[in-house]
Amino acid sequence: MGRRRNATSGPAATNAAVFGEVLRHFREAAGFTQEGLARKIPCDRSHVARVEAGTRVPQDTFAKQCDELLETGGVLLRLWGRIDWYPEVQHPDWFERRAEMDAKAVALREYQAQVMPGLLQSEAYAWGLFSDLASSDEAEKRVRARLSRQGRFLADGGPLYVAVLDESCLRNVVGSAAVMRDQCAHLLAVGQRPNIRIQVAPAHRSEIIRPKTSMTLIALSKGEQWVYSESLDSGHFNDDPAVYARHSRTYDVLRADALSARESAALITEAMEGYGDDEPARTQRGDLDQEQLQRRERRQLHRSGAHLDEEQLQRPRRRQLHRSSPRYPRRRPRP
Repeated sequence: MGRRRNATSGPAATNAAVFGEVLRHFREAAGFTQEGLARKIPCDRSHVARVEAGTRVPQDTFAKQCDELLETGGVLLRLWGRIDWYPEVQHPDWFERRAEMDAKAVALREYQAQVMPGLLQSEAYAWGLFSDLASSDEAEKRVRARLSRQGRFLADGGPLYVAVLDESCLRNVVGSAAVMRDQCAHLLAVGQRPNIRIQVAPAHRSEIIRPKTSMTLIALSKGEQWVYSESLDSGHFNDDPAVYARHSRTYDVLRADALSARESAALITEAMEGYGDDEPARTQRGDLDQEQLQRRERRQLHRSGAHLDEEQLQRPRRRQLHRSSPRYPRRRPRP
């Protein structure tokens, strides 16, 4: 295993324990308990406790929410941006070179199938991927190493990062339904950043030409351009200009044919809603919504004097996407 400093070189401006102490000071000054603050965010009380203890790395969105709830004037978010959260991490030897490129890249364009790319994974999703490791300490090291790569791209003024996700990334369950719902919410939040664009290649669009494997096009600060792909426990690099140009053309066509960032957000939202409550609860809520809709229609028809028979009222209604987002047709098998 190789060792590396985080992308931001030099001594840490502060540390996780100091951030936790500052958070605790503002929380107590505002009259919140850990549980009360967790309910407002919302998150688990244990997450707040671990952040305050300096044993959990929070997202910048957590710091921003705490600033708003505790009325700190933005102190926590500014402090979060100055912290070297991962002063020392370990990557697998075969991935060390890629991690070093991430620390210097000016632009990444990525295509990913089956699982979320590491730069877009939530902490819970990363834990789900490494849950099969025999050692919990080893799993924690791998998770920390993976999350350490994200800070540079999530910071203000971060490098350009464009990710085209095959829809399989949204549908393959890692960890649990709750983990996937959180992961989808994470995608929606990260996709709002000015330097990040997330697009989805929907499964039903068979005309889309997808690369044969997940790949990343890496542009470095001195003009170097690399194509990166992976096989089992191996990373592959190619800086041949002809190879890079060929894959770059393929990627540009793929991105043009994929859903736009806005359309992709609607599909991600649909997937997130699908990971919500369990099926019985969804069915019960759907029945109640249908009953309420029928009652409204009867009242409207009564006022207008129109007539609608009971059979028409019982026809099932298609559930609309969140906030009236557009629905994308799916191909259904012929009988």
